[in-house]
Amino acid sequence: MTLAQLTLDLPHRAALGAEDFLVSDCNLAAVRLIDSWPNWQDHVQLLIGPAASGKTHLARVWQALSGAQALGPENLAMNVLDAMGEGTPLVAEDADRRLYDEKALFHLLNLARENRLFVLLTAQTAPSRWGISLPDLLSRLNAVPVIQIGAPDEALIRTVMLKHFADRQLDIDPKVLTYLALHVDRSLAAAEAAVAAVDRAALATGRKISRQLVIEALAAEAPTD
Repeated sequence: MTLAQLTLDLPHRAALGAEDFLVSDCNLAAVRLIDSWPNWQDHVQLLIGPAASGKTHLARVWQALSGAQALGPENLAMNVLDAMGEGTPLVAEDADRRLYDEKALFHLLNLARENRLFVLLTAQTAPSRWGISLPDLLSRLNAVPVIQIGAPDEALIRTVMLKHFADRQLDIDPKVLTYLALHVDRSLAAAEAAVAAVDRAALATGRKISRQLVIEALAAEAPTD
């Protein structure tokens, strides 16, 4: 059996505390929103960003800070919402993708205004792209303040990669890290995937991480025609 056949996709630990979130220009507004609670100008806030941009991390930080209850399609119901006390903090993640009941979501937004509930919604896209069929809900969502997490800059990509390498207990030369950061798509998901690819290549070949190994790892992961 070869070393490559022995290579396993072992899990690695990644912290989820507020102090571990990497702040850059692309997510500074979102971080400030979380830090400013409960002094939000509007009790409902919508956090938008691409996959792996940090929305879930920030939602968890806000839950820890506020004691917010998580809502999902399975428990977003009229009777559940009506039992919420005034000022209750609630978080509903992936509002654009988890098939929430539209009438219940509309009821949530109405109660937020009437009973001063704090509501944090997260999504990948703006409400106009959710395929909402209830006009009143779309109108109400379009009035919700939006905080956008933008595309990460090179410095954040590099720092995120360094954190992923540290989570996997791997060392990488700063020059090699810079090269890697310059040769991946500008997204945190791509950064994480690139680190995983380099890790697999190092395990499979028994070599230290070098620029040549990085080149080979990226080439092996590149889509073919």
